Amino acid sequence: MARVQMVMPDVDKHRFKYQARREGLSLSEWLRVAAHERLDRKQKRERFKSEEEMRAFFEECHERAGPGREPDWEEHLRVINESRSRGLPDV
Repeated sequence: MARVQMVMPDVDKHRFKYQARREGLSLSEWLRVAAHERLDRKQKRERFKSEEEMRAFFEECHERAGPGREPDWEEHLRVINESRSRGLPDV
């Protein structure tokens, strides 16, 4: 399990710790629960209400992508390897 260190004003620490005790949790547990609750709220996504709404979404994605095509993996590897070898002596 990872350990995370954070800096916060003393007044916040005391308020959080007080609330954690009221809920029967350690401060660490209370902070984890609060973080998970926030993630759940932020990551909830509304589902498409219709097929037309879904089509409009993908059309917008297509427009944002711009012209051209995505390079295939072999092209990516070639560019990566050329970049790595730039500046190295020919041996």
